[in-house]
Amino acid sequence: MSDEKAAIREVIENWVLWRDAGDWDRFATVWHDDGWMTATWFQGPARKFIEVSRAGFESGVSILHFLGGFTCDVAGTRAISQTKMTINQRALVEGVMVDVVCTGRFYDFLEKRGHWGIVRRQPVYEKDRMDPVDPAATLKLDQAHLAQFPEGYRHLAYLQSKNGFTIKGNLPGLRGTEVETLYREGAAWLNGSPTAGKPL
Repeated sequence: MSDEKAAIREVIENWVLWRDAGDWDRFATVWHDDGWMTATWFQGPARKFIEVSRAGFESGVSILHFLGGFTCDVAGTRAISQTKMTINQRALVEGVMVDVVCTGRFYDFLEKRGHWGIVRRQPVYEKDRMDPVDPAATLKLDQAHLAQFPEGYRHLAYLQSKNGFTIKGNLPGLRGTEVETLYREGAAWLNGSPTAGKPL
């Protein structure tokens, strides 16, 4: 792996480790000042994402991440990285404590401005599932409520919406126009586009 790609991989790993550990000062360093974060439950500037993530962490919200394979395209001071990941969230749903695991990718627009940092993060949501923490528990979901969310993050959105979050629809999945648009935006970023696509 090249030195540049290794440095980018370190940024991606630090994002997960520092965010999940609540190390907010260091978490802020993985972003550039104009960084933008999109998630099922949040869309906005990275600085605001840090604030709301910290508030959730301190109030007991349980959202953790795990990383897998990594690939990266570098063009001068620009890069697009993709990293396999899981989002794990635990909460009460319909009176039952559950875990949701959502598998996907972090699709990151990065730039080197003295150091590599994230300009835009757009998760790609590929598939998810929900399981009771107690395997003997009986869980009954509202099928109509579940069906209103995209397939790739349906159960994650169900849990989050039932716990007071407003969920954004039409986020990129494994296939479809949303992820195809994202890929085009990534290619344009590497080719010198003045903006990191159109953040959702």
